[in-house]
Amino acid sequence: MDALIISNVLLWGVVLCLVLVILALSRQIGVLYERVAPMGALTMDKGPAVGDAAPHFELPDLLGRRITIGERGQHSQLLFFLSPTCPVCKKLLPILKSVASTESAWLRIVLASDGEMPEHLAFYKQAGLERFPYLLSAELGMKFQISKLPYAVLMDETGTLRAKGLINSREQLESLFTAKELGVASVQDFLAGSMDETRVSRKESGNALAG
Repeated sequence: MDALIISNVLLWGVVLCLVLVILALSRQIGVLYERVAPMGALTMDKGPAVGDAAPHFELPDLLGRRITIGERGQHSQLLFFLSPTCPVCKKLLPILKSVASTESAWLRIVLASDGEMPEHLAFYKQAGLERFPYLLSAELGMKFQISKLPYAVLMDETGTLRAKGLINSREQLESLFTAKELGVASVQDFLAGSMDETRVSRKESGNALAG
């Protein structure tokens, strides 16, 4: 009987130790996640700044429809710069189609590039992009100072530029939406601000303990 009681006590002791280990590991995982938090789209310091009114354009797309960029409307507008010869751009096309469906309540996506019409029209049809307006305009790319692809610019319903950056993944694309919701220029700025606040809090706590 004594042996049974002792074994139960030991068993509960082991269970409690395991619970403590799991809690400690969970905390460490949370700290690690904060340190390696997914980076947002890489913002290049060129072109119109976040918070500025977006340049206004009215251009025909590949199908002859008149498309307006940077105007007030009921939806935000994502201007996505790409090229038929860009492998990363092609990889992101299914993601764009998915985002166009899931975010359709507030967002409209417009594709943009420059070059010869026949090449882009063939790419447009082969990739099944008919749901998107597709603009060919060298001036549009120069106005936004696009030097690398794929690149995206997010404008809100008032025609104000809310986020922009080089896009290589779905996470980077969605980081533009997050930046708009948070009211920051980029996710990097938000993370940097959070880290600064944490450092200040730790310093104040240390000063309080020292006092």
